[in-house]
Amino acid sequence: MSSLVFNCSPYQNRVALVEEARTVEVLVEERRDASLVGNIYKGRVTRILPGMQAAFVDVGLERAAFLYVGDIAVPRTKNEVETTLSETRADAVQKPIQHLIDEGQELMVQVAKEPIGTKGARVTNHVSIAGRHLVYMPTVEHVGVSRRIVDDAERLRLKDILETLVPKGGGFVARTAAEGRSIEDLEADLEFLRQIWNDILLKKEGAHAPFSLYEEFDLVLRAVRDMARPELDEIVVDNESAFRRLKDFMSRFMPRYVDKLRLHTGTEIFSDYGIEEELQRAIARQVWLPSGGYLIIDQTEALTSIDVNTGRYVGRKNLHETILKTNAEASQEIARQLRLRNIGGIIIVDFIDMEEPAYRDQIYTDFSLALEKDPARTNITKISELGLIEMTRKRTRESLKRTLCEPCFYCNGSGLTKARSTVISEMFREVAAFSNQFSYPQVKLRVHPRVAERLRQEDRDLLEDLTQRIEKDISIEVREDFHIEHFEFVNLP
Repeated sequence: MSSLVFNCSPYQNRVALVEEARTVEVLVEERRDASLVGNIYKGRVTRILPGMQAAFVDVGLERAAFLYVGDIAVPRTKNEVETTLSETRADAVQKPIQHLIDEGQELMVQVAKEPIGTKGARVTNHVSIAGRHLVYMPTVEHVGVSRRIVDDAERLRLKDILETLVPKGGGFVARTAAEGRSIEDLEADLEFLRQIWNDILLKKEGAHAPFSLYEEFDLVLRAVRDMARPELDEIVVDNESAFRRLKDFMSRFMPRYVDKLRLHTGTEIFSDYGIEEELQRAIARQVWLPSGGYLIIDQTEALTSIDVNTGRYVGRKNLHETILKTNAEASQEIARQLRLRNIGGIIIVDFIDMEEPAYRDQIYTDFSLALEKDPARTNITKISELGLIEMTRKRTRESLKRTLCEPCFYCNGSGLTKARSTVISEMFREVAAFSNQFSYPQVKLRVHPRVAERLRQEDRDLLEDLTQRIEKDISIEVREDFHIEHFEFVNLP
């Protein structure tokens, strides 16, 4: 049983993919963080700046958008067109902007960069619309393949399919997600994108600038566009408004999936499907395995390390059997956790050491097969004699942990604070260093409650020793508002 589950609220949208009662992927988007990038407008040129070779365009936003001369579409040859979305701009020398557009002129533009501070959005005249497998660029005539697809045979296959589907030219580029897809999948995506473009053109004809022609899909529509697949048993949503939007969208662009859509009538859809509990586990450092072993997952800026441990599992036969079973369970769970947590970049997996090469080969094969279900591209090395696998996983978006969490204001993301004994030692050294400046008979120590607790119990003898050394009475003041590493001392009459 596989389900695509939507939890929609006024402040946040969440989507989860559940396979065989296990959550394998989660997407979260704050409503207030909805992006303007990708939105298409019919705008009016309000001012041309020849000195900057740019123009201001009124698209109906709070501030006028900024259009640079290099972002104005001009007729180009096929050889001038790059094969990725980020490279659709011509590098050839442009005509002066005042020869390309006029003040008061209406033109179609797309947001390429969000407004920042007092600056308006940056827009481009090179429109591109992303589908599930393809990118449509109606301002150029070219078919291409993402450079991230490195297999030459696959590149040729995809290009042949696109040239067959687009016999008279057209701006289509196969995305990385098109790798391995059938001609039927690509044709469906192509028709979907053409239909969106035709809708945009129809709106443009009857609209007066400034006017919104197209808004990039929010998480709800993006998720159903990118994650719906024939093997899904149901698409479930807990919000009636979102249900109607999905039904309208799917009826028009994805009719084969409409019968799988249903409105959830329970109270907490993520709890009912066991997703809420999975989310809490997905931000934890430790992950338990069925037999009693566990994983430790540590994410850093440079890489992610995953350590496999036997934990409570002691096995039934011998040590080799215990290690093999733990590693086998870990290989399946690690593949799921990488996808669920959306961990990308360099990953080091430290399996429990296996002396037998056959065992290492078995775990490597199990892990490779488990990773095949992951839509993100992965590359892995063979298990070394130390039990390590080095691998990479393509970054597709921010990891789940960084989406749901922020750095701890106590430890600044390190995960550690100074031990109470360290804080006390530092405080005692400072008190002793300044003791010759104390003119009054009493010293008051202001500390965090946990530090105060240790001073009054385990380190009471050390406190008494300090009292004798500085020849002053010492009192303790508990400060709930203090960071555990922070302390103060004052000399009182």
